[in-house]
Amino acid sequence: MTTDFEKRLNLLEIEHLQLIKKTNKIAGIGNGVFDRYVNPVLTAGHTPLFWRYDLNPETNPHLMERFGINAAFNAGAIKLNDKYLLVARVEGADRKSFFAVAESPDGISNFTFWDKPVAMPETAEPDTNVYDMRLTAHEDGWIYGLFCTERRDPEAPGYDQSMAIAACGIARTKDLVKWYRLPDLITNSPQQRNVVLHPEFVDGKYALYTRPQDGFISAGTGGGIGFGLSDSMENARVDEEFIIDNKIYHTVYEAKNGQGPAPIKTEKGWLHLAHGVRNTAAGLRYVLYMFMTDLYDLTKVLCKPAGYLLAPEGEERIGDVSNVVFCNGWIKDDDGRVFIYYASSDTRMHVATTTVDKLLDYVMNTPADGLRSAASVSTLYELIERNLRIRAKV
Repeated sequence: MTTDFEKRLNLLEIEHLQLIKKTNKIAGIGNGVFDRYVNPVLTAGHTPLFWRYDLNPETNPHLMERFGINAAFNAGAIKLNDKYLLVARVEGADRKSFFAVAESPDGISNFTFWDKPVAMPETAEPDTNVYDMRLTAHEDGWIYGLFCTERRDPEAPGYDQSMAIAACGIARTKDLVKWYRLPDLITNSPQQRNVVLHPEFVDGKYALYTRPQDGFISAGTGGGIGFGLSDSMENARVDEEFIIDNKIYHTVYEAKNGQGPAPIKTEKGWLHLAHGVRNTAAGLRYVLYMFMTDLYDLTKVLCKPAGYLLAPEGEERIGDVSNVVFCNGWIKDDDGRVFIYYASSDTRMHVATTTVDKLLDYVMNTPADGLRSAASVSTLYELIERNLRIRAKV
């Protein structure tokens, strides 16, 4: 005789399998730069049932959730052993985030979480929360994971339980299973977010993209994408941060901006994907934008298209923190195909696909921001007049 417990478990297993095995198709004709897909690639529902439920009918006769999962988002990405791997930020119902690895055979669908989340070692000063890992396969042979570690501000008064300090946590691995924790990055900035390790040595040193800021939320007098060098990663320290991409008034990166994943090397330069933030009446709006730096002088921006590359659309606008897209992971395949893994509204993960050639075309041939309405109209006039001349010849 089938019990209510068994019936409910069977329904949960069917629903979970259907979610994971759901096929993913390109959504519409797109903008020519990249293709979006119909379904998210990771959600809270993708997490294993045995994470969320006690499957023993004696201790959980009603088959209730015992460990609630709120979201799966902001994932680092890497291709390893022919598998597309995401190290996702999984947030529990208790608001604590942790890292977990999900893999896919094609990078677009069938993402399945590994049985156990990452057991990230702690430093002598334990983390209250960890999140938003950037993965870099460095030429020194290690895979580094740089992430935000959050701790309560020790100087915060008792009545204010929101004051916190953000720093860059560092760990390294060979297989994403066993992680070795290193000391947090030291800089002269009060707080750090969105720190990313460059994949190659620069003058024999480790190069890091930083985002200095004064407060936990507000960039303050800091902000901008910084660049600095460290002698080692075992005791990483950046004594001087040089801003290579700053905040600019009345742009999509007016309030804050930060490096996304590690840049992709091409024959023309290093392709960078970043997030830009502006304030609106509805709150902060996050979008993704791109720029390219010189192959040899990483602080020299060669070109930067105006506005955003990707912004939240449709259901992507809705979630725990609405009107947000964020990317800290992308994968370049050997054939030049690029998988951009982005989160929407701090809730779920999506993928967009493109190629290196398309991204180079976009970055090098899309006009820069003229920073004035009149300049935007002038740029548009040039395009219109060129197209009218072409039509006149037809």
